[in-house]
Amino acid sequence: MAPLIDHIYTADPSAHVFNGKIYIYPSHDRETDIQFNDNGDQYDMADYHVFSTSSLDPLEPVVDHGVVLKTEDVPWVSKQLWAPDAAFKNGKYYLYFPARDKQDIFRIGVAVSDKPEGPFTPDPEPIKGSYSIDPASFVDDDGQAYLYFGGLWGGQLQCYQKGNDVFDPEWLGPKEPGGKGVFALGPRVAKLTEDMHQFDGEVQEILILDPETKKPILGDDHERRFFEAAWMHKKDNLYYFSYSTGDSHYLCYGTSESPLGPFTYGGRILEPVLGWTTHHSIVEFKGRWWLFHHDCELSNGVNHLRSVKVKEIFYDAKGKITTEKP
Repeated sequence: MAPLIDHIYTADPSAHVFNGKIYIYPSHDRETDIQFNDNGDQYDMADYHVFSTSSLDPLEPVVDHGVVLKTEDVPWVSKQLWAPDAAFKNGKYYLYFPARDKQDIFRIGVAVSDKPEGPFTPDPEPIKGSYSIDPASFVDDDGQAYLYFGGLWGGQLQCYQKGNDVFDPEWLGPKEPGGKGVFALGPRVAKLTEDMHQFDGEVQEILILDPETKKPILGDDHERRFFEAAWMHKKDNLYYFSYSTGDSHYLCYGTSESPLGPFTYGGRILEPVLGWTTHHSIVEFKGRWWLFHHDCELSNGVNHLRSVKVKEIFYDAKGKITTEKP
């Protein structure tokens, strides 16, 4: 499968349908001399591009709308513009993005534009109460917007086990809860205010339940537990929360009747691809469902030089996701 974009390296694709086109909001990988480590320092991204296309089958040319936001545009950011997402509400387009602040702690910012292709103007401060990485926005049918986020190890989610406002530096690095009977850390979600710029209420932990035990997945279950790359979509009144398992390299999902969960584990969407990370989005376009993801084939396996790809996905009669047509 050829990459959608091959003139620059792109990863972590968040795809949305705006004005009858697919818009893709990825991170922008670049060459670096920083050595690979479990903290993710080699993912040294400094700006965002936006891409669009009017057709996936047949594939129409993918337009690069250029740089829409860069590190020096955002006063609070020190480095590492990681995986972003976008949303539309109130006649405006919102870009949500994680980055390290001046204290080297990940926060989440928001920038706004009148056009889906940007450029985007950032708020001068991060979203109050935000932390960790991989924001994924979701606007429900009733107009309520949510922001899902979180990532382990380099994403620092494990540093907030004492509370949303308590950062524990002892947990920095490739660490997470584990051991007999210890539940995995869940991703986070918060409602967004009507203007889309702040959290509306407390940040909540999302539970992903084992379908057999009905209890949260255990921390040592690295083939199913949440690691990063949250995504939410809705089909037939069912909410699908999908995510990456990180060091085991799967894309998995769970379902719920509520956008806040709990979600019952449903299975795998994608097996491991070439490269350490796996990140994705799922979107309906022209009556078909598509999985956007990335791998490192174009760079011959360089972990921090990734490329966005897309493939069609399907749902069986019970709502389970499959990459094979039923």
